[in-house]
Amino acid sequence: MKKPQWITVGGALILLAILYFFGRTTPEKKAVKSANAEGTDSVITIDSILIQAKRTLPADQVARVDALEHSVVRGDVNEQQLKLYHQLAHFWRDTGQLFEPYAWYQAQAARLEKSEKSLTFAAHLFLQNLRGENDPYLRNWKALQAKDLFERSLRINPNNDSSTVGLGACYIFGNMGATPMEGILKVRSIAEKDSTNIFAQEVLGHGSMLSGQYDRAINRFESVYRLADKNNAVQLEACLMLAEIYERKGNASSAIAWYEKSLPLINNVQLKQEVEKRIKELER
Repeated sequence: MKKPQWITVGGALILLAILYFFGRTTPEKKAVKSANAEGTDSVITIDSILIQAKRTLPADQVARVDALEHSVVRGDVNEQQLKLYHQLAHFWRDTGQLFEPYAWYQAQAARLEKSEKSLTFAAHLFLQNLRGENDPYLRNWKALQAKDLFERSLRINPNNDSSTVGLGACYIFGNMGATPMEGILKVRSIAEKDSTNIFAQEVLGHGSMLSGQYDRAINRFESVYRLADKNNAVQLEACLMLAEIYERKGNASSAIAWYEKSLPLINNVQLKQEVEKRIKELER
């Protein structure tokens, strides 16, 4: 399976960690394929996603979804539409168990509600999930959704640093454009204003990785590790990223040291076994 360009060598461990800590926004038992996966088109639309998603459902559940989609009648349409979006989001999260339609309807509800809280929640939902997405077309679609939601949120509150960093991260993680520089500049403006912003330091670390600036990436992720004291998920990702960077630099001893630092932070048995396996491979 082809992995995103920022994952190499031991980077599969990073992907596993991201999926475990940041991608479990809904219990996915199935997977939506992009239209391109079937050789038909490289453009992802919500219509193509919903068509694919419904194919995973039994007939009675398809009928239930169709009924919900056509249940808005005359009256207070906005209120009905908002209720409908929440119902459809809950269906796809709890019954359909697919992320893409769940997040889409969550986002549609946020767009209709127009509150900063709901918009940023939906934006981060997409951003967290796209980091573990292997399909480049779906990753780009998720990044575009997150970008739109962050932009809507920033129009309400332009001073939300987290949303500015999130917007920049969409460019870096989402395969948007030839380079991630537009996103990096947005994130850098926050990091320069507040060097203790963990989110900004983390995203800039990934940006440095993409551009091959490994020493800068090391500095960023070491800062993340220090700043994220007692936040196991963030510290774990920093450890694995640092180990990955040192592997790329050919420094096995430093890679091993960071992998070993990650072990006490790991609760997932599969991930711990994979890290221990990687340490043994590097010790040979």
